[in-house]
Amino acid sequence: MAELSDNQNLERGIVVRDLRLAFGDTLVQEALSFAIHPASIFVIMGVSGCGKSTLLRHMIDLARADQGEIVFDGKRLVTGDRAERAALQRRIGVLFQSTALWSSMTVGENVALPMQLHTKMGAGEIADQVAFKLALVGLAGQQSRMPSELSGGMQKRAGLARAIALDPDYLFLDEPSAGLDPITSQRLDALIMRLRDALKLSVIAVTHELPSIFTIADDSIYLDNQSKTAIAHGDPHRLVEHGPDRVRAFLKREPIEAEETESI
Repeated sequence: MAELSDNQNLERGIVVRDLRLAFGDTLVQEALSFAIHPASIFVIMGVSGCGKSTLLRHMIDLARADQGEIVFDGKRLVTGDRAERAALQRRIGVLFQSTALWSSMTVGENVALPMQLHTKMGAGEIADQVAFKLALVGLAGQQSRMPSELSGGMQKRAGLARAIALDPDYLFLDEPSAGLDPITSQRLDALIMRLRDALKLSVIAVTHELPSIFTIADDSIYLDNQSKTAIAHGDPHRLVEHGPDRVRAFLKREPIEAEETESI
């Protein structure tokens, strides 16, 4: 994998340095170093079980690495200053694979919840912001519906509206197209790119869906489950022709080494 070089001193964006992910004695990934530039879409890719979602959980502060660091705009994610850590967390929006919408709350109540918990906005201002965020994701006027009344694609959009409720700088997506049909997946990809452009978001997406990877990624990293590290970093359109053998095979849907396919 390429060294960080000039990106080591990136003033804005995310820098990951020498990160090691493990569960006890079980190594997941190590020696991870890469940079994510502002207002771009960065894809974390690799076969199932390679550690993609584990890396995402570490980057959103749901897990702690035993080595290395993650830096947002020059500030370390792990800090002893609780106020600083909370301020950084408010700049991060997350869409989980299951959307994690509260089933007992309406769509509008789900989107309003982060604003109620983390801002001093009044009810009227929150209602306006909920309407605005739902309109941004194509769900204008859907505040009163329950999550169970929405299609899978609409639930993803509602989850996105909640993820951007606090106007984050960074949006993390865990398998955003999981469970969606190809047409709905294409529409979701288009929405993700529109949100990046309209809100100047840095989007970090975990996925192994090749159509999405080639559509949305400005940059990417490939986590290898054999060497337990990243073996490629760059635009997937370049990696599909010039990346390592296992990366090219993955991006072309070609058979790969027997020992790797056994773990998929």
